Amino acid sequence: MATGTVERLVGKAVRRREDPRFITGRGTFTDDVKLPGTQHAAFVRSAHAHARIRRIDPTRALAQPGVRAVFTGKDLADAGVNAIPVGWLLPGLKTTDFRAIAVDLVRHAGEAVAVVVAESAALARDAAELVEVDYEELPVVVDAVAALKPGAPNVHATAPDNRCFHWEIGDRARTDAALRGASRVIRTRLVNQRLIANAIEPRASLASYQAASDELTLWVTSQNPHVHRLIMGAFVLGLPEQRFRVISPDVGGGFGSKIFIYPEEVAVAWLARKLGVPVKWTAQRSESFLTDAQGRDHHSDVEMGFDAQGKLAGLQVKTVANLGAYLTLFAPCVPTYLYGTLLNGVYDIPSIFCEVDGVFTHTVPVDAYRGAGRPEACYLIERTMDLAAHELGVDPADLRRRNLIGKDRFPFQTQVALTYDSGNYAPALERALQMVGYQRFRTEQAEARQKGRYLGLGLSCYIEACGIAPSQVVGSLGAQAGLYESGTVRVHPTGKVTVLTGSHSHGQGHETTFAQVVADSLGIPLTDVDIVHGDTGRIPFGMGTYGSRSAAVGGAAIHMSLGKIIEKGRALAAHLLEAAPDDVEFKAGRFSVKGSPDRGKTFAEVSLAAYLAHKMPTGMEPGLEATSFFDPSNFTFPFGTHIAVVEVDVETGRTELLRYVAVDDVGNVINPMIVEGQLHGGIAQGAAQALWEWASYDDAGQLTTGSLMDYGLPRADQLPSFETDRTVTPSPVNPLGVKGAGEAGTIAATPAVANAVIDALAPFGIVHLDLPLTPQKVWKAVQTARAAGGR
Repeated sequence: MATGTVERLVGKAVRRREDPRFITGRGTFTDDVKLPGTQHAAFVRSAHAHARIRRIDPTRALAQPGVRAVFTGKDLADAGVNAIPVGWLLPGLKTTDFRAIAVDLVRHAGEAVAVVVAESAALARDAAELVEVDYEELPVVVDAVAALKPGAPNVHATAPDNRCFHWEIGDRARTDAALRGASRVIRTRLVNQRLIANAIEPRASLASYQAASDELTLWVTSQNPHVHRLIMGAFVLGLPEQRFRVISPDVGGGFGSKIFIYPEEVAVAWLARKLGVPVKWTAQRSESFLTDAQGRDHHSDVEMGFDAQGKLAGLQVKTVANLGAYLTLFAPCVPTYLYGTLLNGVYDIPSIFCEVDGVFTHTVPVDAYRGAGRPEACYLIERTMDLAAHELGVDPADLRRRNLIGKDRFPFQTQVALTYDSGNYAPALERALQMVGYQRFRTEQAEARQKGRYLGLGLSCYIEACGIAPSQVVGSLGAQAGLYESGTVRVHPTGKVTVLTGSHSHGQGHETTFAQVVADSLGIPLTDVDIVHGDTGRIPFGMGTYGSRSAAVGGAAIHMSLGKIIEKGRALAAHLLEAAPDDVEFKAGRFSVKGSPDRGKTFAEVSLAAYLAHKMPTGMEPGLEATSFFDPSNFTFPFGTHIAVVEVDVETGRTELLRYVAVDDVGNVINPMIVEGQLHGGIAQGAAQALWEWASYDDAGQLTTGSLMDYGLPRADQLPSFETDRTVTPSPVNPLGVKGAGEAGTIAATPAVANAVIDALAPFGIVHLDLPLTPQKVWKAVQTARAAGGR
């Protein structure tokens, strides 16, 4: 890194460079892209969760002025459009025939059965309502536990018992023995309810086909445009990659829901080639509820054993994971390798065994949602730790303290395959307890209860796995792609820099943080650095953004390229200065001879010399550009402690979140302000799962929370100002020492808030309630407890 008099940018809270265009309405999102002659698509969607398609009659729709065409699933299948493949395979996995448009059967409400193309979106939507579809309704199952029972309605013929896979990790015999020998075993059944991402920008697609060159361009709301190009082009549409360009411009949030290849994107791309005109589709919010991949939805039986000293002896988990109607891109990975491998948490657990059944149901597919498996694991551990503290008669903070993995045990080999790279968990716990005033709060809590006020405090000690890697390992576990990242640093003759990154930004602030890394390394102004992402026609092949991987993997790739730039610049500067390369140092944007600082060349002077090529060392190529692919040797593992303080009004069941304290360790921090923003957003989402959010289906497979009137998103006035702090334990896995911060808040917040509510209800003898802890649910539990003789 450059040093000297130039101001260091890494570690500084630089304002986000991308924000001015967003807050002034000058961003370019997919729906903002306008092409002459664009036609608009609207999808005819099934009102039934499970039905056989008997007949589709588009006559009335086609008779409407401005309607260009109507196509069915059979039309696409006959034209050679293949099913959308799954991107992660497990032994014995039952795959699905996931089509852009259903051919014979629909398996969830909202599944497309036809598509209408018209001159405007409004015309297309009106015409779609005129397409007549004759269905034969079939039996429905929406609950994954019920779907495994004999005689349950079948979702796919390939999985007659609705079981998509059975997966195990850990040592069953050893864990059974550990639990038999434990002094106490805590047993509980936990539900991690289904959630819907609700990104502020709905999904959208625009495709344009150039017949003369046989080139197709797709603008799409994607978190990983190269993955879209590869899967859609090579496996679904049969297009040559070099003639299929995918552009993911500004994207208004993703939270995992825009990782996947969706049916509408495939259909729009095919329609543009078929009709020879640009075709656009933008989802309405009601369509997003019915078609965006959803998250969570676990039912778990847990056994957690302790010895006589309150030390953990073993953990056994049996989880039923609802996968919905089809397998999407990462679906098999989320409830297995992103969940079971995190069940060690931050604790020293001598033995762990986990088994998971992935189950098909007649609901929207389930895949990665912010945290993706990690929040489910953290909730299970932290909720059970609080139950254990209650049953053992131990303070919840003390129980956690005595079971933390010691700082001298890293790298730490867990019982569930992972090796934690670095960690020091106790300081984060102690700092959070200090910030919240733990002992003082317990005194205030007791006093408040005497006055009829019910305060609660909930702890959550979490760990996250970010930057899934290395590619060889994940490939052996079933990943159908590598999980490296690319970064090109292109220095222009004037010393300005363009960075082409395979990572994708949809709210993370890459245009700022990546520019800070580059400007800091090269000793140039931040304004001299541009970041380009999201366009497969410009950037090197990359894997995109998810799993809090951007800085740890994408940033590391850029860092590697910067090293190559500096080394080439050093060799060229040495030649120009008539010095040995080892005698030339690079500081504060200037190459100079050691001991003779007046003999030097600025970075811009060297970059110009590289392009003029008038005086180059023998064998050196002109230009100054480098590309790197970084494939980490391991995940990174952020961690921390979050504490929520709530007050429950037992007469209404309403919970007020009074305070929220978060102490996180995300390794080295490039931009503290952006990290804080990521944590704040994550905490809001995690608290919302605890208190309000729930994707609820009735027995007929209808989503009963399918609008913003029914689905409980958090509001700013429901949340306090968050109190945050950090410890710093750099990761040894990447050269920047960063870990990842995008999902930490979501992982930690749900159990912290849930534990706080249950703590507030302790005087009523209430020890557990399933999420979300809505006013109705809490009020009913209190009334039941009172009727049974509780407080």
